[in-house]
Amino acid sequence: MNRKLILLNLLTKRDGVQRAEFLRKNKVFYEMGEHCYWHPRTIPSEPYLLKIHNNVVVAAGVSFHTHDVLEFMFSHIGGGRQQYIGSIEICDNVFIGANSNIMYNVKIGPNAVIAAGSVVVKDVAPGTVVGGNPAKVIGNFDDLMKRRVSLPFPVKEKREEVLHYFWGMDLASKD
Repeated sequence: MNRKLILLNLLTKRDGVQRAEFLRKNKVFYEMGEHCYWHPRTIPSEPYLLKIHNNVVVAAGVSFHTHDVLEFMFSHIGGGRQQYIGSIEICDNVFIGANSNIMYNVKIGPNAVIAAGSVVVKDVAPGTVVGGNPAKVIGNFDDLMKRRVSLPFPVKEKREEVLHYFWGMDLASKD
């Protein structure tokens, strides 16, 4: 499928589930599993170098870099003009936070979380939470899941409680 047509389709899709299903159905990437969420409205330059497994969530502004452009600079100082490319693999149950950059030749193991704004330049071990530039281990998946599952209330069902919890206000007084 034509790159411009893919990008146009991503712009018209309402949410990340619809975008992910479009990408999977049209085989835009080398592989894309089930139950994924793709919030970006872009794709990498070489989408065939991206392999995404099941239950992967990619937040807004995430960039996948499958090549570099060093050859452009090297060609002006006597080097060759061979572009360097590499693949990216994202295993099952991975969350990639907003505005993260995932570099080529990286494998993100299963049950991993990439914190927002991270730059991932090497493989991420299974079950870890990484963050920063360059990304380093800052926690583990199981601990994060326990903390998140035990939140005081589900946000969508308890809007009034959320407003009171954070702002000390009643829903009736805000509307």
